Amino acid sequence: MTNKNHQHDPEQSVEQALNNTEHFIERYKKPLIYSAIIILLIVGAGFAYQHLYRKPLIQEALAQSFTAEQHFRADSFALALNGDGNALGFKQIIDEYGSNAGEAIYLYAGISELQLGNYQNAIDYLKKYKGDDLVMQARAICNIGDAYAGLQNYKEAASQYMKAAKHVDNPFAAGYLLKAGIMYEELGDTAKALEVYDEIKIKYPQTIEGFEIDKYIAKIKQSVPQQ
Repeated sequence: MTNKNHQHDPEQSVEQALNNTEHFIERYKKPLIYSAIIILLIVGAGFAYQHLYRKPLIQEALAQSFTAEQHFRADSFALALNGDGNALGFKQIIDEYGSNAGEAIYLYAGISELQLGNYQNAIDYLKKYKGDDLVMQARAICNIGDAYAGLQNYKEAASQYMKAAKHVDNPFAAGYLLKAGIMYEELGDTAKALEVYDEIKIKYPQTIEGFEIDKYIAKIKQSVPQQ
Protein backbone atom coordinates (compact mmCIF):
# COMPACT_ATOMS: atom_id res chain seq x y z
CA MET A 1 0.00 0.00 0.00
CA THR A 2 1.44 3.38 -0.97
CA ASN A 3 1.70 6.48 1.16
CA LYS A 4 -0.68 8.17 -1.22
CA ASN A 5 -3.57 6.07 0.09
CA HIS A 6 -2.93 7.37 3.58
CA GLN A 7 -2.80 11.04 2.65
CA HIS A 8 -5.90 13.19 3.22
CA ASP A 9 -7.16 15.73 0.81
CA PRO A 10 -6.77 19.18 2.52
CA GLU A 11 -10.06 20.35 1.06
CA GLN A 12 -11.82 17.31 2.49
CA SER A 13 -10.26 17.99 5.90
CA VAL A 14 -11.44 21.59 5.88
CA GLU A 15 -14.90 20.54 4.75
CA GLN A 16 -15.06 17.91 7.51
CA ALA A 17 -14.01 20.47 10.12
CA LEU A 18 -16.67 22.90 8.92
CA ASN A 19 -19.29 20.18 9.03
CA ASN A 20 -18.27 19.28 12.58
CA THR A 21 -18.48 22.93 13.62
CA GLU A 22 -21.90 23.32 12.03
CA HIS A 23 -23.14 20.21 13.78
CA PHE A 24 -21.75 21.49 17.11
CA ILE A 25 -23.38 24.89 16.68
CA GLU A 26 -26.65 23.33 15.60
CA ARG A 27 -26.65 20.98 18.56
CA TYR A 28 -25.69 23.62 21.17
CA LYS A 29 -27.24 26.67 19.51
CA LYS A 30 -29.68 27.48 22.28
CA PRO A 31 -27.21 27.08 25.20
CA LEU A 32 -24.67 29.22 23.32
CA ILE A 33 -27.23 31.94 22.68
CA TYR A 34 -28.37 31.89 26.31
CA SER A 35 -24.75 32.10 27.52
CA ALA A 36 -24.08 35.07 25.26
CA ILE A 37 -27.23 36.82 26.46
CA ILE A 38 -26.27 36.23 30.12
CA ILE A 39 -22.77 37.64 29.55
CA LEU A 40 -24.21 40.70 27.83
CA LEU A 41 -26.69 41.21 30.67
CA ILE A 42 -23.93 40.97 33.29
CA VAL A 43 -21.70 43.41 31.43
CA GLY A 44 -24.63 45.76 30.84
CA ALA A 45 -25.70 45.60 34.48
CA GLY A 46 -22.15 46.36 35.63
CA PHE A 47 -21.93 49.34 33.29
CA ALA A 48 -25.33 50.63 34.36
CA TYR A 49 -24.45 50.25 38.06
CA GLN A 50 -21.18 52.16 37.71
CA HIS A 51 -22.36 54.96 35.40
CA LEU A 52 -26.07 55.33 36.15
CA TYR A 53 -26.09 54.62 39.89
CA ARG A 54 -22.71 54.56 41.66
CA LYS A 55 -21.05 57.59 40.06
CA PRO A 56 -24.08 59.88 40.51
CA LEU A 57 -24.42 58.59 44.08
CA ILE A 58 -20.78 59.42 44.82
CA GLN A 59 -21.17 62.90 43.36
CA GLU A 60 -24.31 63.47 45.42
CA ALA A 61 -22.59 62.24 48.59
CA LEU A 62 -19.57 64.48 48.02
CA ALA A 63 -21.83 67.47 47.44
CA GLN A 64 -23.70 66.76 50.67
CA SER A 65 -20.46 66.53 52.67
CA PHE A 66 -19.14 69.90 51.49
CA THR A 67 -21.09 71.96 54.03
CA ALA A 68 -20.37 69.49 56.84
CA GLU A 69 -16.64 69.83 56.14
CA GLN A 70 -16.95 73.61 56.33
CA HIS A 71 -18.53 73.32 59.79
CA PHE A 72 -15.78 70.89 60.78
CA ARG A 73 -13.03 73.32 59.78
CA ALA A 74 -14.78 76.04 61.78
CA ASP A 75 -14.73 73.75 64.86
CA SER A 76 -18.53 73.59 64.81
CA PHE A 77 -18.46 69.88 65.48
CA ALA A 78 -22.13 69.46 66.46
CA LEU A 79 -23.25 71.06 63.18
CA ALA A 80 -20.67 69.08 61.25
CA LEU A 81 -21.90 65.83 62.76
CA ASN A 82 -25.66 66.38 62.91
CA GLY A 83 -26.30 68.93 60.15
CA ASP A 84 -27.55 72.50 60.29
CA GLY A 85 -31.13 72.01 59.15
CA ASN A 86 -30.27 72.80 55.54
CA ALA A 87 -27.38 70.45 54.84
CA LEU A 88 -26.76 66.96 56.18
CA GLY A 89 -24.14 66.24 58.80
CA PHE A 90 -21.56 63.47 58.70
CA LYS A 91 -23.78 61.12 60.66
CA GLN A 92 -26.68 61.37 58.20
CA ILE A 93 -24.34 61.24 55.21
CA ILE A 94 -22.84 57.98 56.49
CA ASP A 95 -26.29 56.54 57.15
CA GLU A 96 -27.48 57.44 53.65
CA TYR A 97 -24.37 57.03 51.50
CA GLY A 98 -21.83 55.03 53.51
CA SER A 99 -18.33 55.01 52.04
CA ASN A 100 -19.65 56.44 48.76
CA ALA A 101 -18.92 59.79 50.40
CA GLY A 102 -15.26 58.80 50.70
CA GLU A 103 -13.30 57.11 53.47
CA ALA A 104 -12.49 60.46 55.09
CA ILE A 105 -16.14 60.76 56.13
CA TYR A 106 -15.51 58.27 58.94
CA LEU A 107 -12.48 60.22 60.12
CA TYR A 108 -14.45 63.47 60.15
CA ALA A 109 -17.34 61.85 62.02
CA GLY A 110 -15.03 60.16 64.52
CA ILE A 111 -13.12 63.34 65.33
CA SER A 112 -16.40 65.26 65.66
CA GLU A 113 -17.74 62.70 68.14
CA LEU A 114 -14.43 62.81 70.00
CA GLN A 115 -14.58 66.60 70.30
CA LEU A 116 -18.15 66.35 71.59
CA GLY A 117 -17.12 63.82 74.26
CA ASN A 118 -18.99 60.91 72.67
CA TYR A 119 -16.02 58.60 73.02
CA GLN A 120 -17.52 55.22 72.12
CA ASN A 121 -19.19 56.67 69.04
CA ALA A 122 -15.83 58.17 68.09
CA ILE A 123 -14.15 54.78 68.37
CA ASP A 124 -16.83 53.13 66.26
CA TYR A 125 -16.44 55.63 63.42
CA LEU A 126 -12.65 55.83 63.55
CA LYS A 127 -12.28 52.06 63.33
CA LYS A 128 -14.20 52.15 60.04
CA TYR A 129 -11.73 54.55 58.47
CA LYS A 130 -9.75 52.70 55.77
CA GLY A 131 -7.95 55.51 53.97
CA ASP A 132 -4.79 54.89 51.96
CA ASP A 133 -2.66 57.65 53.53
CA LEU A 134 -0.43 56.06 56.19
CA VAL A 135 0.01 59.34 58.09
CA MET A 136 -3.77 59.82 58.27
CA GLN A 137 -4.19 56.17 59.29
CA ALA A 138 -1.80 56.83 62.18
CA ARG A 139 -3.76 59.96 63.10
CA ALA A 140 -6.99 57.95 63.20
CA ILE A 141 -5.35 55.37 65.47
CA CYS A 142 -4.14 58.15 67.76
CA ASN A 143 -7.67 59.56 67.90
CA ILE A 144 -8.92 56.12 68.93
CA GLY A 145 -6.36 56.31 71.73
CA ASP A 146 -7.74 59.74 72.69
CA ALA A 147 -11.23 58.27 72.90
CA TYR A 148 -10.07 55.42 75.14
CA ALA A 149 -8.27 57.95 77.32
CA GLY A 150 -11.58 59.85 77.57
CA LEU A 151 -13.19 56.61 78.73
CA GLN A 152 -10.35 56.30 81.29
CA ASN A 153 -9.27 53.04 79.68
CA TYR A 154 -5.63 54.03 79.96
CA LYS A 155 -4.23 50.62 79.08
CA GLU A 156 -6.01 50.51 75.72
CA ALA A 157 -5.24 54.18 75.14
CA ALA A 158 -1.51 53.52 75.61
CA SER A 159 -1.74 50.54 73.27
CA GLN A 160 -3.37 52.66 70.54
CA TYR A 161 -0.83 55.47 70.93
CA MET A 162 2.05 53.02 70.59
CA LYS A 163 0.37 51.48 67.56
CA ALA A 164 0.01 54.94 65.99
CA ALA A 165 3.67 55.76 66.67
CA LYS A 166 4.87 52.56 65.02
CA HIS A 167 2.40 52.68 62.11
CA VAL A 168 4.57 55.02 60.03
CA ASP A 169 7.74 56.92 60.85
CA ASN A 170 6.95 60.64 60.86
CA PRO A 171 7.43 63.61 63.25
CA PHE A 172 3.89 63.19 64.61
CA ALA A 173 5.03 59.88 66.11
CA ALA A 174 6.78 61.84 68.88
CA GLY A 175 3.43 63.22 70.01
CA TYR A 176 1.89 59.75 69.98
CA LEU A 177 4.75 58.40 72.09
CA LEU A 178 4.38 61.25 74.58
CA LYS A 179 0.70 60.47 74.98
CA ALA A 180 1.57 56.79 75.48
CA GLY A 181 4.10 57.71 78.16
CA ILE A 182 1.53 59.80 80.02
CA MET A 183 -0.90 56.87 79.93
CA TYR A 184 1.78 54.54 81.34
CA GLU A 185 2.31 57.03 84.14
CA GLU A 186 -1.43 56.99 84.83
CA LEU A 187 -1.17 53.19 85.04
CA GLY A 188 1.73 53.46 87.47
CA ASP A 189 4.15 51.86 85.01
CA THR A 190 6.93 54.45 85.32
CA ALA A 191 9.53 52.09 83.85
CA LYS A 192 7.57 51.80 80.61
CA ALA A 193 6.88 55.54 80.59
CA LEU A 194 10.59 56.26 80.97
CA GLU A 195 11.38 53.85 78.14
CA VAL A 196 8.97 55.69 75.85
CA TYR A 197 10.32 59.11 76.84
CA ASP A 198 13.86 57.94 76.14
CA GLU A 199 12.73 56.81 72.69
CA ILE A 200 11.45 60.33 71.99
CA LYS A 201 14.75 61.82 73.18
CA ILE A 202 16.78 59.52 70.92
CA LYS A 203 14.62 59.31 67.78
CA TYR A 204 12.85 62.69 67.68
CA PRO A 205 15.13 65.26 69.38
CA GLN A 206 14.19 68.02 66.91
CA THR A 207 10.46 67.87 67.58
CA ILE A 208 8.57 69.98 70.12
CA GLU A 209 8.17 66.84 72.25
CA GLY A 210 11.88 66.17 71.91
CA PHE A 211 12.77 69.64 73.18
CA GLU A 212 10.55 69.21 76.25
CA ILE A 213 11.05 65.53 77.03
CA ASP A 214 13.80 66.07 79.61
CA LYS A 215 11.29 67.48 82.09
CA TYR A 216 9.15 64.33 81.80
CA ILE A 217 12.20 62.15 82.31
CA ALA A 218 13.38 64.23 85.27
CA LYS A 219 9.96 64.07 86.90
CA ILE A 220 9.94 60.28 86.81
CA LYS A 221 13.49 59.98 88.08
CA GLN A 222 12.74 62.32 90.96
CA SER A 223 9.69 60.29 91.93
CA VAL A 224 11.55 56.96 91.90
CA PRO A 225 13.18 56.20 95.29
CA GLN A 226 16.96 56.22 95.04
CA GLN A 227 18.62 52.88 95.66
